[in-house]
Amino acid sequence: MDHVRFLNDRPAHDLTYSDIFMVPSRSDVTSRLDVDLTSTDGLATPLPLVAANMTAVSGRRMAETMARRGGLAVFPQDIPTDVVAAAITKVKAAHPIFDTAVTVAPTTTLGETLGLIAKRSHGVAVVLDGGAVVGLVTPSDAEGMDRFAQAKDVMSTDVTTVSPDAVPEDVFTTLASHHQKIAVAIDGNGHLIGVMSAKGALRSKIYSPALDHEGRLRAGVAVGINGDIAAKARAALAAGADVMVMDTAHGHQEKMIVALRHAAAARDEFEQQTGRRILIVAGNVVTSEGVGDLVAAGADILKVGVGPGAMCTTRMQTGVGRPQFSAVLECAEAARDLGTAVWADGGIRHPRDVALALAAGAGSVMIGSWFAGTHESTGDHLSDHKGRVYKESFGMASARAVRQRTRDHSAFERARAALFEEGISSSRMYLDPLRPGVEDLLDWITSGVRSSATYAGARNLTDFAERAVIGIQSGSGYEEGRPVDRSW
Repeated sequence: MDHVRFLNDRPAHDLTYSDIFMVPSRSDVTSRLDVDLTSTDGLATPLPLVAANMTAVSGRRMAETMARRGGLAVFPQDIPTDVVAAAITKVKAAHPIFDTAVTVAPTTTLGETLGLIAKRSHGVAVVLDGGAVVGLVTPSDAEGMDRFAQAKDVMSTDVTTVSPDAVPEDVFTTLASHHQKIAVAIDGNGHLIGVMSAKGALRSKIYSPALDHEGRLRAGVAVGINGDIAAKARAALAAGADVMVMDTAHGHQEKMIVALRHAAAARDEFEQQTGRRILIVAGNVVTSEGVGDLVAAGADILKVGVGPGAMCTTRMQTGVGRPQFSAVLECAEAARDLGTAVWADGGIRHPRDVALALAAGAGSVMIGSWFAGTHESTGDHLSDHKGRVYKESFGMASARAVRQRTRDHSAFERARAALFEEGISSSRMYLDPLRPGVEDLLDWITSGVRSSATYAGARNLTDFAERAVIGIQSGSGYEEGRPVDRSW
């Protein structure tokens, strides 16, 4: 029996997100906050969203922020093992509620300070002198000042401090009473723990962090299918990965199946030694046959999507791929029959797409390029000739990514590999002035998904996939649903 229901007959042709819509059903869900968004992929993260294992997207800042709000980020396979281990150690050491502070010394120049502030959405740098908090610097403090001035020259010494044990409501009230935007959490020994904005306090009551067995933030690591797979898998697990992603563009191939078996054996050995359960994600696939073969080889979750990503040229270059909604729908049905789940990977451009992927049965939804244009992604802030801020993004099969992945090969081998690229090597992902941080996008996405669930009369994602009723629309039907921000 099909899990999702169609308003009319299920079509014979494949569909993508813009081809479909969801109709409302009778509902007794009175508030979107009554909807439980816990993922149904076996990881049970409080939020069914994953930041893609793209070099331009997922680093330490993204991993912390996603986990703090209930989701997950996956470190790319191209990052050296020791670097990944160090990054995960920092993620695990981060406070699960308070944001990690940007810190500078009193003598740090304003130019460097402003560059660091741009890495976080809370928009402030904490000035430390000998480990003690002595002030705060915001971009407005630096207006009109020389970039070679020092933090101590412009910092505000009016710092609102709270206990690390303070509940978000109390932090919000304290900030409101002091007319401040940022609270600094300091422990009994005077050590800086983190910071929280008023909006952060509100979010802390809406979102629950994704925590591991020791109450630390969770993170995933991607592993390629070339080389010594068992050694790579053991290194990822030793680094502290909470989920391991076996990653290649064409997941339904013999090399992936062999790699999965080696990774699963290393994972099983790790579980016997530690008693920890680690799930393996593998992909990408777009058919039920691909799901079955990778599950048989050891996959717990299947990554679904060939060609829908914004940085991917596969469909135009090779003709290979599949419209994403139908791919997710078929693979989710096959995975469910085998006791596993899928991640919908690629093609997400609007909150509606996330809702429709979950309605198709995805256990979680992976987002790449959309998240690349945020404060928390790995790239530096750049500006175009109009002053608009953007970050560079690139595909993981592009020549740029291949050069990084083959950095240990000979010059000839690297040059030869670069000839066979499938992906954009440089694209501008502009920061949305209204939603420049990944948390802003999470607010927008989850608001839409929660509301979509209430329209379906669903209180959780399992119910949502069962109750959603899908219709097929024309291109003009899709255009009709677009908001109009100016008169026509």
